[in-house]
Amino acid sequence: MKTEYRLTFFFLLSFLSTLPAFSQNNGYDEAVKAYISKYSDIAVKEMMAYRIPASITLAQGIYESNAGRSNLATEANNHFGIKCHKEWTGKTFIQDDETKNECFRKYDNPEESFRDHSYFLAQRDRYKPLFNLEINDYIGWARGLKECGYATNPSYAEKLIKTIEDYQLNQFDVADFSIAFNDSAALSRDTVNHKAVPLSKYETFAEGPGKRMVYINNGLQFIISDKKDNIKIISKAFGVSERKIRKFNDMKPGAPLLPGQMVYLEEKKRKGAAAYHVVRTGETMYTISQSCGIQLERLYSLNDLKPGQTIKPGKKLLLR
Repeated sequence: MKTEYRLTFFFLLSFLSTLPAFSQNNGYDEAVKAYISKYSDIAVKEMMAYRIPASITLAQGIYESNAGRSNLATEANNHFGIKCHKEWTGKTFIQDDETKNECFRKYDNPEESFRDHSYFLAQRDRYKPLFNLEINDYIGWARGLKECGYATNPSYAEKLIKTIEDYQLNQFDVADFSIAFNDSAALSRDTVNHKAVPLSKYETFAEGPGKRMVYINNGLQFIISDKKDNIKIISKAFGVSERKIRKFNDMKPGAPLLPGQMVYLEEKKRKGAAAYHVVRTGETMYTISQSCGIQLERLYSLNDLKPGQTIKPGKKLLLR
C-alpha cells in the first residue's frame, strides 16, 4: 500500500517522539500525543472526504475534548462540543455549559463524532467560505471558524493555531487527493489502460447489500466494481436504475464495467473537494472527473476545454 497520505506506524512513533514536552504540563502533553496517535488517521480520512484540514480537525478535537479526557468525550464520544440543534434526532447528553442542562449530541463511537463534525461544517452556509481556502491554510481556517461563530472564546483561533504549531499538526495536511482517489478506468470520451483500484485507498462509509463496501469521495457514495459485476447487477443491488448509474459515472451506452472501477451511486458534484488538480502522467479528463467526484462535462467547462480534448501532465485544472 502506498502511504502518500497515511503515516506508517513506525514513522508516526518517530514523529510523536520529536514533539515538544513541556514540564509544566506533562500530563496534558502526553494526553495530546496519545490523542494524535489514536485519531490522526481518522482526521486525514475526513480531510480526504470533506476537505477540512486534518490539522484543524485534530486541534479542535484536542481543544474541545481536553485531549479526549472531557466528560463529553468519555461519556458521549463527542469530541467537538457540538450541541443538539433542532435538526438532531440522535442520542443526547445533558451537561452544563454556557447555561445549565444544555443538550449535546451523543455518539456510539469517536469515529461518528469526527464524521458529524465534518458534515456539520460542510452543510452550513456560514462555513462555506472556509472551503475556498487552501488545504494547508490552517491559520485561515482557525480564524475563519472563530469569525463564523464556531466558538465564543475570543482567543479560540489563537488556541487552535498554537496547538497546531506546538504539535506540528500541519504535517498531516499533505494528503494528495489525486493519489488517494485515483481511478484509472476510462469508460467515456477518454481512454487509458485500465488498472484495478486498491481498496485500501478509500474511506469506508458503510456496508451495502451483499456485504459490498460503500466508500465516500467528495461527499459522494461509490463502490468498487469486481470481476463479476455489470451495470444490471449493481442496479439491482442498490436500487439505482441502470440509466442513472451510467449518467452518474459519465459512461457511454454499452460501455462495459471493468473490475476495479469507481462506480458512483449518486450524481457527481459540480465542483471538486480541492480547488484544483495538477494532471499526472496517464490521467485523462475522465479519470480526473472520477477521482475528484466532479461531473465530466463540468470539468471541461470550468477549464474552457472541448470534450475529448487531450491534456498534458503538469496542467493545472480548476475543480471549482
